[in-house]
Amino acid sequence: MPDFSLESAHVGLVAGVDEAGRGPLAGPVLAAAVIFTRRDLPAALARLDDSKKLDAATRRALFEALRACEAALVGVGAASSTEIARLNILGATHLAMRRALAHLPVAPSAVLVDGNRAPFLPCKVQCVVGGDAKSLSIAAASIVAKVLRDRVMRALDPRWPAYGFAANAGYPTPAHRAALAARGPCPHHRAGFAPVDAARRSRGSARRAGD
Repeated sequence: MPDFSLESAHVGLVAGVDEAGRGPLAGPVLAAAVIFTRRDLPAALARLDDSKKLDAATRRALFEALRACEAALVGVGAASSTEIARLNILGATHLAMRRALAHLPVAPSAVLVDGNRAPFLPCKVQCVVGGDAKSLSIAAASIVAKVLRDRVMRALDPRWPAYGFAANAGYPTPAHRAALAARGPCPHHRAGFAPVDAARRSRGSARRAGD
């Protein structure tokens, strides 16, 4: 289980940062930053862990507990599908992380980032591979990012129901890939991702053949 060992190695306020949505074919990439101002967390947060290890109901319960916890400071940032196409997914992820940190109510003295590539930040940055399973701050950020991104994708679903965004969150499930191939991409699909580009080319070829 994650703990505060990594946070305790730094002086001052430490933010954990994680993202959700690097792998999908559609929708934004969303990042969250969480600072715990105390180490004695309420019992409602006892199950904090890597969001990928938790079911959706547990993630939502922990998200609400984080919102209610006075010791948890949270910032959120996103990068759109257009920005992903322009910057590539790594650049857009780092942009979302910078935006998340900018939305914190206080500036941290150090940042723990899940992964092995550090965004450019005006403070000390420590990359932690598998950080959401090691650091409570990163675990909390992973939950916030995942819950909020899933909400974004559910909100897109009624307008673009053929793609099943509410069920797949934009990830390349067989049903999503089939809909993409049959209908082509919508404005929220990510240019530069191979299945999206292939579907766009195929639709363009079909239109030209029908002229």
